[in-house]
Amino acid sequence: MIPASESIFQLGVFAQLSTANEPPTGFFGILLSGGLVGVFILLVLAALSITTTYLLFDQVMTLRRKEILPDGISEAVRQALLTGRPAEADAACRRSPSVLSVVLLSGLSEFEFGWREVEKAVEDSLAQQSARLMRRIEYLSVIGNIAPMVGLLGTVTGMIFAFQQVATTRGAAGAGDLAEGIYQALVTTVCGLVVAIPSLAIYAICRNRVDSMIAEIAYQSQRALAPIKRRPSGRTRQQTATPQVAAGKAVTANTGQARQATEHAQPPTSYQAPGKPPIQTKRPSPPNNQDPPVG
Repeated sequence: MIPASESIFQLGVFAQLSTANEPPTGFFGILLSGGLVGVFILLVLAALSITTTYLLFDQVMTLRRKEILPDGISEAVRQALLTGRPAEADAACRRSPSVLSVVLLSGLSEFEFGWREVEKAVEDSLAQQSARLMRRIEYLSVIGNIAPMVGLLGTVTGMIFAFQQVATTRGAAGAGDLAEGIYQALVTTVCGLVVAIPSLAIYAICRNRVDSMIAEIAYQSQRALAPIKRRPSGRTRQQTATPQVAAGKAVTANTGQARQATEHAQPPTSYQAPGKPPIQTKRPSPPNNQDPPVG
């Protein structure tokens, strides 16, 4: 078995020999006309195309309807909630693992706290599942943006070599030689576009499918969990204070009110009659058990 590095070197030697002897003809002759650098760029683009094919197969298997929106789950959950059996609704979701069942389980986990908490849990779960589905699709967008840049890199490198040949021969190279070097350099740009265009098309199709499925999941989950909205509101997450804490708060409030009332009820400390100096008055001292001193 020939090592990968040796095979790349042989491809480059063949490309240089074909370029030096005669103008390349045929598909593979044109592809290998860029020399070692061109062959390396083409191998990178081939790796990107293989990755795109793998991601396409992965999305075809992942975005199937039975994997995301199985039939019958939302209706089973709705009927179980209408008859007051949340445990049966939970079991129906666990029997069919899917994106819809994950969202419904998130809403059922907040069953005791009322519709407002259920709705918030469903929205959070929808956002998480949408991000999870879009995470692998984003790689297609990355490949679609990188592939033309890789091809352009090969083109710029090839044009540098072409103009270097003109400079080396001190202008002896004619227009035909320059044109040959330029068209050989443009091969990598064409290959980059061939990889990028399908990648971006697949990305757009998969993104639209994810968006439509997430919207349908939101509709079915709201419809399945609607019976919770009509039931009496349960306990909220803001737990009431314990009796000891409540009694302590009441005592503190009564003490503050009594202190405020005492301050308003105290007599003035001085009194000034018209035309006379002010007379100081003493506040009554608290009673004690000791007799006042004699004389």
